[in-house]
Amino acid sequence: MLQCKKSFLTNSVTVYKQKSRFIKNVLPSLQGKNYSSDNERYLHKSRVPTMHFQPSLPRLPIPRLEDTCQRYLNAQLPLLDATHFEDTKRLVANFQSEAGKDLNQRLVAQDKANKHTSYITGSWFDMYLRDRQPIVLNYNPFISYIDDPKTAYNDQTIRAANFLISAIRFRETLNAGLLEPEVYHLNSKKSDTDTFRKVVRMLPSSLSWYGAYLYNAYPLDMSQYPSLFNSTRVPEIGKDRLVRFEKAKHVLVMRGGHFYVFDVLDKDGNLLEPLDIYSCLKYIQQDPIAPSQHPIGYLTAENRDTWANARQLLMENNSGQMEAIDSALFNLVLDDVGTDNDPVKISKLFLHGNGANRWFDKSFSLIVARDGKAAVNFEHSWGDGVAVMRFLNESFKDSTGKPRVHPEEVAGMVPRRDFDPSYHVKRLEFKLSDRLKAAVSDARQRFDQTTGALTVDLFIYNGFSKHFCKEQQVSPDAMMQLGFQVAYQLQNGGTCSTYESCSTSAFKHGRTETIRPCTSQTTAFSRAITASSGKHTQSELRAMITDCSKVHGQLTKEAAMGQGFDRHLFALKYLAQQQSLPIPALYQDPAYAAINHNILSTSTLGSPAVELGGFAPVAHDGYGIGYSIQDNRLGAVVTTYPPHRNGSDFVSCLESAFRRIEDVLRKKN
Repeated sequence: MLQCKKSFLTNSVTVYKQKSRFIKNVLPSLQGKNYSSDNERYLHKSRVPTMHFQPSLPRLPIPRLEDTCQRYLNAQLPLLDATHFEDTKRLVANFQSEAGKDLNQRLVAQDKANKHTSYITGSWFDMYLRDRQPIVLNYNPFISYIDDPKTAYNDQTIRAANFLISAIRFRETLNAGLLEPEVYHLNSKKSDTDTFRKVVRMLPSSLSWYGAYLYNAYPLDMSQYPSLFNSTRVPEIGKDRLVRFEKAKHVLVMRGGHFYVFDVLDKDGNLLEPLDIYSCLKYIQQDPIAPSQHPIGYLTAENRDTWANARQLLMENNSGQMEAIDSALFNLVLDDVGTDNDPVKISKLFLHGNGANRWFDKSFSLIVARDGKAAVNFEHSWGDGVAVMRFLNESFKDSTGKPRVHPEEVAGMVPRRDFDPSYHVKRLEFKLSDRLKAAVSDARQRFDQTTGALTVDLFIYNGFSKHFCKEQQVSPDAMMQLGFQVAYQLQNGGTCSTYESCSTSAFKHGRTETIRPCTSQTTAFSRAITASSGKHTQSELRAMITDCSKVHGQLTKEAAMGQGFDRHLFALKYLAQQQSLPIPALYQDPAYAAINHNILSTSTLGSPAVELGGFAPVAHDGYGIGYSIQDNRLGAVVTTYPPHRNGSDFVSCLESAFRRIEDVLRKKN
């Protein structure tokens, strides 16, 4: 009897364990959450429709011509000697009173006839799409995510699955008009409230912006957001085009230079079960096929006309495959290499990689390395950093805060009998002629040569932080830009054209404006702090830093309000070209060419979800500087093309520059 009871208990425990494993591992995939429900389909459900403010957004202003001319001269002053500055000054005066005046009147008239957009939109798109340079290194930047704080979730397939699910949830929320509108709150306690949302929602869209303005809140343009998904840049001779495919429901996955597709949405638009998505990605990851012998992804890194000709050949026998790539929701890249948690390796992998496992034309690629490091690399013509940063922040928050795929689930996961990933996943097969194979080989050689010439250096400076800058009552961004100027002075003994990107998304169809951080004030301080004579007192140096901060703050405010000079002058020149008018002498001045040959090209990234971000120099003899200033430190990814520039030496100069600035700020008078 005791033996029977023991046997019964043993069998009961065994059955219980089997049931527990079934409940834990199998039921989630069979009975899981209802992924057609709103809670699983959407990130959130905004009370205010996503595009509610769009019709009433203010239009990007065309600055007064005299203001543009004066700002241009102010920017040229620290870059030119006295003789050349007087020459430029005469050209500007002539431009303002004659050719520029006529062009500006034409631009204003054209703008009035196109109130649905901004004066810069058409020319800016045209600039991007007509440029024949490869988009790799010249345009596409990267932004990398920090690790998932839960270590087990950094497994490559788990993280890729959770990112994919969060990305689709973002898209569905956006398409349903439920994504919270992007609003800049000057007083969040007053405006980032339920009351604010109730009030502005009741207002018609034609008046909603004005209601937000009364709360000291400023809605931002969201016209770029739809281009995040189902879109691509298509190369064509002379000028590329942007194409969107709204009905496609599949995602593109790359691994080993191969292309895979599978639907992540069913015919009713419902998201595939999370474990089924994981199964599809695991199936791709475990595909035993050798890396592609002729990876056509290299072609997207070519000169755009070269790529356009090759694409025409591809379309002859691979039109269906190309449409599957072009129309995909986005490109998810699974890399077979890791990063060793090395910032330089991370930067090079996500900025360009080896080229074989990339398709640079997609609106964005979400890349996940073997060790779970992840980043977004995006094509730049369709939009700027505002939309991409929103996507990055939301996808990180959702994938880490509410992951749908868990390590304990997949560890002992039993495949569903009614779901076969081999049936759902399709590997795209390409028919390549000898001519195309040769084109891929040539593209690979040029890619390796170009990317091999780029160096990446990392700059980190502890202690100098946002908090410290606020204590000292100076702008953190102004201090970063001042540090770049001092470092350049230390390394090269002079000044140079410097570019800082500033969003104009406060306006309908705004893109960017340029802040010119090299000013008379930064030049005076850079010379003073690097001089061996030491003739300036601490009090004088401190006052100079304050002046630099104030001037930079004013330039930033002007740029954000559409009151810079770069876009205005660009639009006037473009108009003259389009209307076959004589190009004014101002644009033929060597000083104009020099100020647009940006030696220091800089852009800031501010988000707790971001680990690194960067891009290549826009000039071969320049620096690409993606920087951030955080609560406890500041840092930058610095890219250069030796022997034109020495990045590691510049980083050493940055360390010296910020140490000197910090010493001035910390010392008491």
